[in-house]
Amino acid sequence: MALALTALGCAGAAQAPSPPTAPPATPSPSPAESAAQSDGTLQILAYRGYAEYGGVSPQANWTGTFEKSTGCRLARIDTVRTPEEMSARLATRAYDLIAAGPVVSAELIEAGKVKPVDTDRVEGYDDIPERLRELFADGDTVYGVPFLWGYHEFLYDSSRTKGRVLADVFDSDRVLLRDSPLTLADAALADGDPFELDAGRLEKAAERLEGIAGRAFWTNQLDLVKGFATGTIDYGQATPHLRQLLERARLPVKAVTAPAVTGWADAWMLGSGVTATDCAYRWLNRMTDPGTQRDAAAWNGLAPANTKACKGRARSVCEAYGANKANRLDRVVFATRPPGDCRPPKGECTDYAAWSQRWRELAE
Repeated sequence: MALALTALGCAGAAQAPSPPTAPPATPSPSPAESAAQSDGTLQILAYRGYAEYGGVSPQANWTGTFEKSTGCRLARIDTVRTPEEMSARLATRAYDLIAAGPVVSAELIEAGKVKPVDTDRVEGYDDIPERLRELFADGDTVYGVPFLWGYHEFLYDSSRTKGRVLADVFDSDRVLLRDSPLTLADAALADGDPFELDAGRLEKAAERLEGIAGRAFWTNQLDLVKGFATGTIDYGQATPHLRQLLERARLPVKAVTAPAVTGWADAWMLGSGVTATDCAYRWLNRMTDPGTQRDAAAWNGLAPANTKACKGRARSVCEAYGANKANRLDRVVFATRPPGDCRPPKGECTDYAAWSQRWRELAE
């Protein structure tokens, strides 16, 4: 237990300490204006733990030498915890670089708030598996450079329960679920594509979760650790890295058997207002560098997009996710932002607002 708690204090974006911000920025531009400056400054928006600016930890300072080595200045680094917080920030100002996940990336593309990436200028892009690259591309047009990725699985306490398949999770009354609308996708996984849900399938997924009388939700991974350590839960939704930490703490947890799992990837994207792109591409090159990805993966407990990063401190994280195994990626159904409609013959799909509203009703 102590080992798991210590490790969680040093890894996982949700647990990483809030990074100090860069030097104060110049007055904020309006959302329509470019945040880019001709003198080589950058303004960045990312999830916590993705763009550390010096001093947080020796293991979490992969951007600290960026200014010195490139001559570019990090004028502003804003960090958020959730897609909702990210969308709110993007509504008030423009950024040169954004580390976006599935909920935000499609929204940015559709709104014209990001521009295509010239992958010939990104070293290491070809070292990223095609499966991840295509998540942020529209045909031959690329809008994002994958950074970190992960997936969720359901764990069970093997000392308390014999239920080893996904159906057993939804039949139990002692389950701790991730507090996110995308958890609805896990409930829909058994019935087909988990992200393109019409109103009927969305409601079926919600009812499946409502059927868990003792369901509870976690936002802090420590709650999941405590649940298994104290025996108050039989099942919990977690990442493979978190399972690895629990196993090291000698807790009897195992992953339920499932043919597929739901996952997500986060990518760096270029703001549409960026005109002076040299420093922006230097940042993208820093973020795809194996050394940077190695440190970021180890700190956040997520798999690096560049498979050459799977060495040293990131080795165990890569092993947990099977980052170097093509067949592991094949079983991950990666999230896309739930669209407003689906192409035939799937019919009309619910949008993310409907997912969010249904989830709020579930979590109340």
